[in-house]
Amino acid sequence: MASGGSHIADDSKTERSFKPWERFSAWIHAICIVTFDLELGQALEIVYPTCTKLSEEDKTNICYLAFPDSNSGCMGDTQFHFRFRHIPHDSACPTSSHATYNNGNSVSLLANRNYLYGYVYFRQVKDTTLPRGYFQKSVIILSKYPFVNLFLTVCRMIAPEFFENGTLSIEAACHEIDHWPPPINGEIVSLPLLGMVLQAQIPGDISLGNASILQSICSTSVIPCVHLNNLFSCFSNCIYHIQLLWELVLIGEPIVVMASSPETCSQMVHALVTMIMPLMYCGEHRPYFTIHDTEFKEYTKTTQPPPPIILGVTNPFFSKTLQHWPHIIKLPEATKASTLQKNKIKKGVVKAFDSKSGVYTQYEPFLHKDKGIVKKLLKGIQTNRPEEVQSALLRRHLLELTQSFMIPLERYMSTLMPLHKNISPYKAAPSPWPFNPEAFIATLSKSGPQLTTGIKGDWEGLYRRFFRSPNFIGWYSTRSKSMNEKLQILQLEALSEADLRQWVQGKEEVEVVDMIIKIRCKLEECRIRNVRISDHVCKQLQQRMDEIVCTLPDDLRSVLNSKPS
Repeated sequence: MASGGSHIADDSKTERSFKPWERFSAWIHAICIVTFDLELGQALEIVYPTCTKLSEEDKTNICYLAFPDSNSGCMGDTQFHFRFRHIPHDSACPTSSHATYNNGNSVSLLANRNYLYGYVYFRQVKDTTLPRGYFQKSVIILSKYPFVNLFLTVCRMIAPEFFENGTLSIEAACHEIDHWPPPINGEIVSLPLLGMVLQAQIPGDISLGNASILQSICSTSVIPCVHLNNLFSCFSNCIYHIQLLWELVLIGEPIVVMASSPETCSQMVHALVTMIMPLMYCGEHRPYFTIHDTEFKEYTKTTQPPPPIILGVTNPFFSKTLQHWPHIIKLPEATKASTLQKNKIKKGVVKAFDSKSGVYTQYEPFLHKDKGIVKKLLKGIQTNRPEEVQSALLRRHLLELTQSFMIPLERYMSTLMPLHKNISPYKAAPSPWPFNPEAFIATLSKSGPQLTTGIKGDWEGLYRRFFRSPNFIGWYSTRSKSMNEKLQILQLEALSEADLRQWVQGKEEVEVVDMIIKIRCKLEECRIRNVRISDHVCKQLQQRMDEIVCTLPDDLRSVLNSKPS
């Protein structure tokens, strides 16, 4: 694993090969400044780089989401994050950096070009020189990545400099970011910014961070987990119900998080979304949602069940408009959040925003509660165990629980792959067998979760409910795509090892030309889809094509050779 320093050295040699703001856009879409205008309300003041394109709808969403709700009364400095739908201006594919990152990542951390995350640093202080008597302004980093820890840290560095020194500090930060190495799965990167160097590990398929590795490399500013927040801090007031919440997120149930500040609700929503890692959460989620959001009417309809989504809200108005939602998490005031409460599950609804904190739901869990993790965390509180360690214990417990649930599914999927002997170099690659829920359920008695966990309960019922969730659809779609790509690679490998000179014997010219065109098309399709084919196989295929092209007449040979292979 290479350190980030080597990337920076390499970048200096290839400076001219990058387009303006290309490396900046690999990390950040834009940096915005939103201010309060007495006549217009929240207004977009500045966007960096100035060439960034944002639709009017984007600008409206950013302005409303950039400030805490007026009822929150957030004085001083506040940090939080949001997420909103974003329609790209161009029809092109994501940037090469985004595509490369996504191709190697299978957890809930993909860069989605149809959504943007906003990382906010909001300042509200008294200022008698202003008409309303308050200075209110936000610095927002927009990115396609859910790197909450990293970008909130970056925003925490940039914003105070901007408030003190003005726009030049933002411009300087943008130019430094435009020299950062690209985000590559599993890599440790060095990110220079405003006189400091951030040392961060980009997540891979399963990455919970590795602080010890990072600290041995650099001691300036270490971010071991760019994408994970403090799980224990978020769940400290509902730790007794952690397994119930895990089930709700796993099966894609609609959940609303009500809190007094956007910081609290956005952190809680992110904690919920990541608690089923490495499984990708495929429902919608909005870490901070306001009544001005374009989807407000869609999510507050009472004529139909809520969609699979996790919402974070702070406006007391939502206690009325969302009281029909089946699962509500009411978080306590920040001043009351320090004690671990043994709240019971509340079967009623939240009738007012000042209702007691707790989990409101009618849901009956499929699994029996595992009291072991609660005992460990309680002991940690008694012995003053650091929150980072508590969070790591909880994260590990949830990871193992998710893996126990997913291993039987992964094992069953492997049985749907066609046998290697059924792959022919001269026929199209076979398709995997379809997923059969009943056939899978039949495997649980011998190879179910009981092999890897002691938690008992109605696992079959939980699987059947999972099959109806967007998380299953997303997982199965990803796995099917991966299996089909594997079969395509195996078919190309078989073709690269086949004796095409023998196959050509007795074939019509049109059949030979058709074979060459098919091979070229398959290679091009793999290139477009970022399917990884070894250089050896590519060279072998080119050699096989050259061998059979030589059997054709000169006119056909010249036509085929004039086209790119």
